Amino acid sequence: MSLAKILIVEDEFLIRLTLAEALSEDGFDVIEAASGKEAVDLLASHQDVALLLTDIQLPGGMNGIEVARAARCMTPDLPVIYMTGRPDRIAAAATSPHDVFIAKPYLPSEICATARRLTGG
Repeated sequence: MSLAKILIVEDEFLIRLTLAEALSEDGFDVIEAASGKEAVDLLASHQDVALLLTDIQLPGGMNGIEVARAARCMTPDLPVIYMTGRPDRIAAAATSPHDVFIAKPYLPSEICATARRLTGG
């Protein structure tokens, strides 16, 4: 039985693959996007996404904070885990009590534990 569905938004293929494998092994249903636009398109077609896991720096003109804003237009209380190399500068952008910032580098187990906490798993 799967836990919640998670959308991973990460442009670095190997990082995305590692996170997807770790979260899948932890029981989550994982979908993946490599850009902000792709993420928003997936969110529109997967209304059961329970957690957004996004890098902040993304290619294609839409960063992770903008992806989260668009996601929350569809699901206002959607929990978001932001992955960033600069948490000191970005944490001020938190707009919801459902926002969590995880500094790079991180362990996949840290992401999994945070995902379980945010989704009640």
